[in-house]
Formats: sequence, structure tokens, C-alpha cells
Amino acid sequence: MGNSGAGGPLTGLRVVELAGIGPGPFAAMLLGDLGADVVRVDRPGGPGLGIEPRHDLTNRNKRSVLVDLKADGGPQTVLDLAARADVLLEGYRPGVAERLGVGPEACLERNPRLVYGRMTGWGQEGPLAGTAGHDIGYIAVTGALGLAGAADGPPYAPANLLGDYAGGSLYLVTGVLAALWHARATGRGQVVDAAIVDGTAHLTAMLHGMLAAGSWQDRRGSNLLDGGAPFYGTYATADGGHMAVGALEPRFYAEFARLLGLPEEAAAAREDPARWEGLRAAVADRFRRRTRAEWTEVFEGSDACVAPVLSLREAPDHPHLAARATFTRHDGTVQPAPAPRFSATPAGVRRPPARPGAHTAEVARDWDVPRLGDHQDGDHTDDQKGPRS
Repeated sequence: MGNSGAGGPLTGLRVVELAGIGPGPFAAMLLGDLGADVVRVDRPGGPGLGIEPRHDLTNRNKRSVLVDLKADGGPQTVLDLAARADVLLEGYRPGVAERLGVGPEACLERNPRLVYGRMTGWGQEGPLAGTAGHDIGYIAVTGALGLAGAADGPPYAPANLLGDYAGGSLYLVTGVLAALWHARATGRGQVVDAAIVDGTAHLTAMLHGMLAAGSWQDRRGSNLLDGGAPFYGTYATADGGHMAVGALEPRFYAEFARLLGLPEEAAAAREDPARWEGLRAAVADRFRRRTRAEWTEVFEGSDACVAPVLSLREAPDHPHLAARATFTRHDGTVQPAPAPRFSATPAGVRRPPARPGAHTAEVARDWDVPRLGDHQDGDHTDDQKGPRS
């Protein structure tokens, strides 16, 4: 396991995160991992995620203050923070931040250089903008969900990685960093409208190109990269495990067939899609003869492009990931290490997940926002269960 770092390329950047769940907190965590001073504005009572705060890794590398935006002085306190920040992130339904008094107009009036990042599922406008939703619905309408699953079965959801985090969080961070570049050059901030549907659709750019070129069929399990090819997919082993095969190029496929022990006649079916079902059956038969560990040893160090399918608990112990310190242990919890890596400004896990309100006095001092000390717990309604996950 790797060691905690003490900085990152975004050291000195100030970020205000208006607490929510899903892609917004992950985006703020990523900025914090890269060194930004992220202050999460928690509301009294918490966001209702259903996870103990000490285990919510998306709140690592942050500090937390408690502010009731519906109490007297609440919005003014957030505006005080925004005035001292470089970035503000929010994930409310469209219009909620404005009604609370902390929308883009109010914040940019206090700080014209501010980058105001908005994270939603449907975006700030459009017929569905005001409706609720979750990852699975967002990736469904973009065509991305329809790519996953067997040809003769229903699509399956790849957890919430594809929509919330790939199509959502990573596009929000990309947008924020681009807007920061512009703000540093011009002195003018702006609003970044990051919608999960937009980002997820953008991820399918290569496939749309292939579709237009006639090299991708618009149905699941019929293509080179969606399980249609018998040399790109997963196979069960003798002990109930699975191996992942990605032997696309001929030279890698030849190595795969040799190590798997495929008969020459069966291996030759690669060049004839009409014989792929027979090839798939032959590959499956070979994999069922040994355990996952045995096949892992067979393919270890080869260019056959075969890997064991590991669980979340198993992944940190994979020899390659262990050697690279892809996972780290901090405050007793094994977790993914910050990524990517930097030669001059290494990132790291500096703080455990922030407990709500734990840093109110500290932030009030460091950011010179004395109004933070004025807030007490109060009532709040669930404005954040909006069009995001």
C-alpha cells in the first residue's frame, strides 16, 4: 500500500462544495486529491446517503462546515465563502441554488473570477431538466446502457461508474479546470453546466464513428468490443471464477490460442465470423478445465491479453496494482489512491473523510469567514434528490 502524500498540483486552489450525493462529491474529492483546499458545506442532518461519514471516501481530502441555507444568514455565509474561493460546486435541481440565494448570479457578483460548477443528470435546461433521475436512466437514454449485456438478455448496469462518475464527475472536473484556465487569463469566471447525459453521450464518440462507417451494428453483443467476438469477453473457470480475454490483434490472439491450448482448427475460426459460435464454445470448454488461479499463472507475463476478473476486495492484492500502489491504506481503510500521477507535484490522501461540521472553526479562521460560527442545526428539506444520482 502506498503512503499518504502532502500536496498536489492544485495546492492553493480553494473549492467550495455544496453537499450532495453522487457525482458532485466525487468531483470535489478528485480536486481535493490533487491538492485543492476543498470546503464541503454540509447541511444540518446530513445528505442522507446512508453511509457512516468515516467510511464515505468521497469526502476524503476535504474539510466540512455546517451551514443551514434556509436559516437567517445561511446564504450570506456561503456567499462569503464563494467570495474567497476559486471554484464552487453544486448538484441541486435546476433553480434550487437560485431560490436559496446562492446561485451563479449572486456568487459571481461577489466574486467575478469564480468558476461555478453545476452537476446534474439532465442538465440545466431541456424537457427533463426538472425531473428526478439516477445513473441508470441517464445512461439508458444516451445509448450507453444498451451496450452492456448479452445479446439474448437484458442490458445490465455497470454500478454507477459509467454515468455518475465517468459521464458526470470527470466532465465536471474537466470543465472546471478549463474554466479556471480562462479565468486566470481573463479575470472572468463562468458557469460550467455538466450534465451526465452530455458526458455519457460524449464517451460514445468512437462508437458513433464506427456506426456511421458501418463497422458497428446497433445491437448488443454483435460487435468486436461488446462481447460479440469470442476473443473479447469473459469466460468461467473450473472454480466459478472468470477470466477476461482481450486478444484483439492477430499476434496477441496467436499467443492466447497457444497458451489456452486451442486446437489449430478451432483457433483458425477467428478469421470467419460465421464460425465464431463454435470458437466461443471451444474457448469456454478450455477455460472450464482449470481454476482461475491456474489460468492466471498460465497467462502471467504473456502478451495474450488475458486477466483474472477480481472482486473489489481482491483487487488491491493483485501483484501489479500492489507494486504500483494503486490502492493505499489511510486511517485504517483500504482505498484507491489518487490518480493520475505527477512527477513534480505528487498527490496523496492527506485527510480521512470529513465528518460534517468538524472543521467549522478551522475554516472560519483560515478563510476569514467569521459568520461561520453563527450557525446552528435547523430544518431542511430534500432539495438535492434531483436530476443526478
